[in-house]
Amino acid sequence: MERIVPGHEYFMSAALEHAAEALAMGDFPVGAVVVHQERIVATGKRAHSSGIMEKVNELDHAEMIALRSFLAQQTDIAPGELIVYSTMEPCLMCYSTMILNGIRNIVYAYEDVMGGGTNLPLARLNPLYAEMVVNITPHILRRQSLELFKQFFANPETLYWKNSLLADYTLER
Repeated sequence: MERIVPGHEYFMSAALEHAAEALAMGDFPVGAVVVHQERIVATGKRAHSSGIMEKVNELDHAEMIALRSFLAQQTDIAPGELIVYSTMEPCLMCYSTMILNGIRNIVYAYEDVMGGGTNLPLARLNPLYAEMVVNITPHILRRQSLELFKQFFANPETLYWKNSLLADYTLER
């Protein structure tokens, strides 16, 4: 019997589950999973984008939390063998953190028209970045991710990025 290998949709569905959990907690609906050889090895969901103002920050992005979780495992898995799935295009902070940590495969669902980092022209930067080759796969289960973002921005209690380019773009889709 032939073994069925899970594809991008399978792993993005897992990331979407984490995004839905973030949304249920009132946070920006981004979820991320880190995959090695068709197995999820770390997960993360956006935290601290709403709620108690003292805890609101721009560090606890889903990709950062997932990457910290992976690194805390102190495994001997080479980062270049990983694929990170995110329900939103990684921002510049998350994108650069991932590539500096050796991750070269990124899959995302919904484009971040306001702050997506995957369009960064690495070849035009300093030598550290110029020779990096990063594989980006966009728009996997985009519609499902878009629906979570529509719910988030349509909520009148949502203050995070309210009236932003991203909010307007999302609500127009």
